Amino acid sequence: MDPDGSDSMIGRERRAVYIISVAAELAGVHPQTLRIYERKGLVRPHRTSGNTRRYSEADIDRLRRIQRLTQEGVNLAGAKRIMSLEEELHRVRVRVAQLEERLESHAIPMPGEQAGVAIVPLSSVFSPPWLRRRA
Repeated sequence: MDPDGSDSMIGRERRAVYIISVAAELAGVHPQTLRIYERKGLVRPHRTSGNTRRYSEADIDRLRRIQRLTQEGVNLAGAKRIMSLEEELHRVRVRVAQLEERLESHAIPMPGEQAGVAIVPLSSVFSPPWLRRRA
């Protein structure tokens, strides 16, 4: 169960249950590789009161992503940057979706709408003399 009493999928993904040897096996790497990834800031496993590392499903997914990137020729610094940008992109997409939803539910009235006045570009009703064609 999660701290709030639910057993949600997100809670299960975030629950740190795997010791380093199991996490390494699930991710297809050596335990020493996980220690290197941690030193380089690529993964932050939970630490128990006894200071042992515990990995969650989300951590395992992240480790697998790092493995795919490095197998494609990306170095660890590049993998860290790519994953950081992917996370930022995800946050931005979530924020844009929230803003779009907010805009759809709260229509913004245009100035002059109640008076029956349309807002049009100035260039459509006036053109300066130097732009007028001579007939």
